[in-house]
Order: sequence, then structure tokens, then C-alpha cells
Amino acid sequence: MKEIFEYKTKASKEISADKIELVEVTKVIEFEFGELARQADTSVKVTSGGTSVLCCVVVGKEENKEIPSEPLVPLTVDYRERTYAAGRIPGGFFKREGKPREHEIHVSRLIDRTLRPLIPKNFNRDIQISILVLSFDPNYDHTILAVLGSSLALSLSNIPFEDHCSCFRLCRLNNEYIVNPSFAELGVSDIDIIASFYKDKVLMIETEAEEIEEQEVINILEYLKQYAVLFDEFKQKLVLKYGKQKTKINEEFELDKIVQENFANIEPKIKEILKIKDKVEREKQYKQVAESVNIKPEFCSQSILDDKSLIKQLKERVVFTVLRKLVRKEILDTKVRPDGRQYDELREIKCEVGVLPRTHGSAIFQRGQTQALVTVTLGTSSDMQIMDELSGEYKERFIFHYNFPGFATGEVRPDRGVSRRELGHGMLAKRALETVIPSKEEFPYTLRIVSDILESNGSSSMASVCGATLALLDAGVKIKKPVAGVAMGLVMEDSQYAILTDIAGIEDHCGDMDFKVAGTQEGITAIQLDLKILGIPIMLVSEILNKAQEARRKILSIMMQTISSPRDQLSVYAPKIKILQIPQDKIGDLIGPKGKNIKQIIEETQTKIDIEEDGTIMVSGENQQSVDLAVEKIELLTKDVEVGTIYLGKVKKVVNYGAFVEVLPNKVGLLHVSQMKQRVRSAEEVLNEGQEIEVKVISLDEEGRPVLSQKGI
Repeated sequence: MKEIFEYKTKASKEISADKIELVEVTKVIEFEFGELARQADTSVKVTSGGTSVLCCVVVGKEENKEIPSEPLVPLTVDYRERTYAAGRIPGGFFKREGKPREHEIHVSRLIDRTLRPLIPKNFNRDIQISILVLSFDPNYDHTILAVLGSSLALSLSNIPFEDHCSCFRLCRLNNEYIVNPSFAELGVSDIDIIASFYKDKVLMIETEAEEIEEQEVINILEYLKQYAVLFDEFKQKLVLKYGKQKTKINEEFELDKIVQENFANIEPKIKEILKIKDKVEREKQYKQVAESVNIKPEFCSQSILDDKSLIKQLKERVVFTVLRKLVRKEILDTKVRPDGRQYDELREIKCEVGVLPRTHGSAIFQRGQTQALVTVTLGTSSDMQIMDELSGEYKERFIFHYNFPGFATGEVRPDRGVSRRELGHGMLAKRALETVIPSKEEFPYTLRIVSDILESNGSSSMASVCGATLALLDAGVKIKKPVAGVAMGLVMEDSQYAILTDIAGIEDHCGDMDFKVAGTQEGITAIQLDLKILGIPIMLVSEILNKAQEARRKILSIMMQTISSPRDQLSVYAPKIKILQIPQDKIGDLIGPKGKNIKQIIEETQTKIDIEEDGTIMVSGENQQSVDLAVEKIELLTKDVEVGTIYLGKVKKVVNYGAFVEVLPNKVGLLHVSQMKQRVRSAEEVLNEGQEIEVKVISLDEEGRPVLSQKGI
């Protein structure tokens, strides 16, 4: 069974260094179901051009026994790219795909953030969405196909899923919009935005941009809305035609009745706890309140009553439900937030730089109870990260790693590797800063930024962005502009709503939105929107972005009071680097037979030398003197002998008819007896091996070797 969705957009007819030509085209997305992976509950194969993605949904056969303290959809999304899709064999020793790469985890999270709000919070069966990229064509984006296919697979399944969901990607070229662009088009665009919609409301946004204005984001969302409505109409026809009967939700406890029964008892206790400033102490008190919750047998199943751990979990769920109601009511009615702030008020910010003596750059950014220790390490080209993607292998010179240990929230949580959340926050922070990082030509270093979250109470990813800016300036990196970030929240009840600036953890948990916006004084560089509700109007997005802009500018002004420009000099512990260019045909001369020449230079100067295929040479070392000496030796070794130039040469060999003199490294010419200063019968009478003499290059022989003379010197 196949169904086809068509839409019109602009596309590039030609992309070159000095010209971008666009034409209008009709693009096609083909949906096929019932043919592949038939033992999955639902499977959809999505194809556009030469790109094909298989999306499979499997639902657990039994209800979960666990009762999470907060409403949580048991959804798992696994997006994987098979390298055969691009006609490639995986790198590495085992030659097979292993654990998910960072890009795959990032796409998994993007799909999750689009679909999770559309699944009822009380649906308590495990849901797994598995996406495989089967065929890859760089002209057709597999990310969007994965979101659309996963959404349709859920809609056709028996899961009670809100069907009105769409997702599109957009870039801008020649001030015109391209929907679902090719990778070549994305490479020359100044904005890359992925937006998901619930009907005509915004559901999810992910953006990387070069300082675009807030109004431009709104213009793009309005533009994409027409495609969202068009796809929604197409999708509803498929659901009516092929959709399965939806499963009824079987709840083992009546939460509303239990809450109503306990509300009068626990409401005053929670109000008192909300006055406590310390987050860890508050959470400790919540657990004590949970012990006083009374669970009547008529409000839950016998299986829960018989399990002490489930009863404990249910009591914590009741406390959270009451807490959420009280927090939201207080915010909307009193217009004051749990920590006493006004809607648009920032938490107290403290900045410090140069906090670690041996790092190349370091900073602490503290906002309320969120504390990020951010460091910058400068490396050479050999430190670049090798990226093995479907589009091919390339090297990444800007790396951002985000770490979130258990102690940051006072938890006992063993460190067992990097979580998906940590990878996602690191990717977001990297995108926020990437546009202001100087080019390789301007700053030939590899940069690694590490953000260690030492304390967390909301918005740690945006604290990482702010801390990274401070650490980069402390390291002496000449970034184009400073970048800051802020997380915006939302509490919405019917027509009443409150936009919250710089949300704390409790506002994130009890609110409806986490809208992260990062950028410079002039414009936005990154956006990530997560919602818990079924979309928000575009006009509300506009209001949120404008408030985020005000907050971002305030944060930047505070940061600049600590450090406003890059340090004049790099850290003494940073490697010293110099780049030079040699002709490609001289690379062999530099390397020498079996690497003899380059090894000798490295050994004599104690430097590191990287050679690119185009003749770019990067020399790095612990001190400038070593680097300068290595550069001098490289230049001598790759320099051409010039006719008419006088050299101080070294006699390598003496024979009766003349001497062979090395004028430059590995450049040896003949000084014939007839060209010596005085007339002699044999050169052996006046010259010895190892002797240094002045000679002039008078010509080059047929093989390019210098012909030498001492006459006229």
C-alpha cells in the first residue's frame, strides 16, 4: 500500500562560489505500509528521492507496574543509520555499526520531543519507535522523513495518539525559503530550522542560525504552517483509511479522587515547603509529606494495595499533583513565582574567569542554584574529532562536551557513561556558539569546551553557553561576538497564561514549556523548544522570543562586566602553532625517503608537524622558539634554488674535477674546478668535506640541479 504527498518549494539549480540559482520544484514523499517489518505493531517506509527510512512501532503487551512520581510517557525512540544506505562500510576494527553515534542520538531526541506531547500521560504501556535509514541521498533529508514516518506509524497504530502532527525543515538562500533542503543547500544557508506542528500550532522547534532576528523566526513559522496544514489534511485521510482501533486506557488508580481526598491535609504543608529556598531540602520535605498521604482501597486496584513500593510511588505522585496545582495557581493568580520573582525577573547571576590555573581558559557561571564550570582546551589539528557520517568522513575542530553528575542535584547516581540528555545539551550549546568561533585561517587551533554542571536547578544548558563564552574570552579566543542563553517557561490554563523568564527546576517540572533561546546582542544563534502541551500559537512564540531577547541582553551585560574582550595572549600552557603553505610538489621533499627529513626535524625541534594534502603545514610545540626553528627548517627544505643567488654551502664530496656542494637541504650542485676562485689542477688541493664555502648558482642543469661558481663573489 502506497500513498504520495506532494508539495511545492524552491530548490537550487546551481550552487557555486559566486552564484546561487533557485527554481520552483515539486517534491514528493512516498509512504508505504504493510510490506516491511510486518511483526511490528505498525511499520511505515518513507521515501523521498533516493532516501528511504523505515519507521516501526512496537507496544508493550502489558501495563507497566511502576508509577512515576511525575506523569511520564514510557516512550523510547531509537534512530539508527545503516552505512550501507550510503554505499559505505563502517570504520573501525569490527566493521559494523556499534552504539548510536551522537548524531543518531540527537535525531532520536528530536523525534521524541515532537511525539511525546501527543501521547496521553496516563497511557502506561511501553512504546518503542525504531527508525532505520535504509537508503541515503544527500539531496533528500532523512531527518524529516524519520519524524513524519514515526508520527504516521503512531497514528496508524492502536496507541491513543493525537494524529495531527507534521514536521518540516527550512533554510534560506538568496532571501528565499527552501523547504526540506538538500545538505548542499544547508551548507551555504544562514539558518537551519526544524519545526513540528500540532494542526497549525507550534509543537517543537530546533534552530541553528547566524544571528537571525526574532521576527524572522516568526516569518519562517508562518511560512511553514501552510505546509503543516497541507500535510495534516493528507495524514487524516490515511488515518481514516488505514488506522487501527485505539486501545482503551486502563487506569489502576483514580488519581483525581485520591488527590481530592488528601488535598486539605497536604496543601498547607506543601505551601510551607515552597517557602524553602534550597532545592535539595524541599525535595526531602516532599517525601516526608508523601508518607502522610492516605490511599483508600476503593480508589486503586488490589495489585497496588498489595505492593508497598507501588503505594509509596502513588503517594509521591499525589504530592507532585498537588504541588503542580499549587505552583501553577500561585503563578497565575498572584503573578509571583515560587522563589518570589516576577515573571520577567532573572535569578542572581555571578561570573568568574581564570578559576583553574593550568587550563587554557576557564570560567564559572552561576545563575541561582545552577552552577556551570566551563573550560576551554586548545589543541592542534591532530586533536580534531573524526566524524564518520552517512555523508562521509570529516574532521571536527570545535567540540563541546556537557557533563551532568549526580551530585549536581544531590543524588546518588553512579557515572556509567554519557547520557542522551548530556549529549543533547552539549549539541545545543555547540550550535549556539559555532557561528561565533573564528575560522581555522584566523585561529588554527582545535577547540574543546567542557561544561561540568556542579549544581543544577534548571537551565543548565544555557548556563553552559554563558560559561563557554566567558571561558573562550579567558582563553584569548577572538570570538566574533559573545553569546548568552536563557530558558523560558510557560504556564497555561485555558485562555490564561504566564511567560516565565529563566525558569528554575520546579517551574520546568510544573510548567508546560522549556524554550531555550541563545544568541548575541543582535540575533539568535540557537533555539530548542520542548512542550508538554498540544502546541502553542505562533503569536505566543513571538511574545516569548521578544522576552527572551530582553533577558539575553541583560545576561550579556552582566557577563561583560567580568570580561568583555579576549585576553591579549593565549595561556602559557597552550600549544604554540604556526601554519605555512608549501607547493604540493614539495611535500615529498619535506617528508623525505621513508620519512627521514620530517622525522629529523621533529626530533631536532621537539615539535609536532601535520601535513595536509594541499600543502598546508601546521607546526605546533610547547614553546615559540621550537616552532620557529621547525618552520625555518621546513622553509629551507622546501625552498627552490634561485639562479643568481649566493649561498653559504657545505662541501659534501670532493673529487679531482670539482666539489659537490649542498646549498640548501638536499639541494646539491657541482662546483667545477674551472669555476673556482683560483686555478687548480684538482679540487682536492683546496677543499675538504664538511667545509663551508660561498658559491653562486649560475644555472640549473637538465635535471634541475644547481650549477655553481665562485667567480665574481
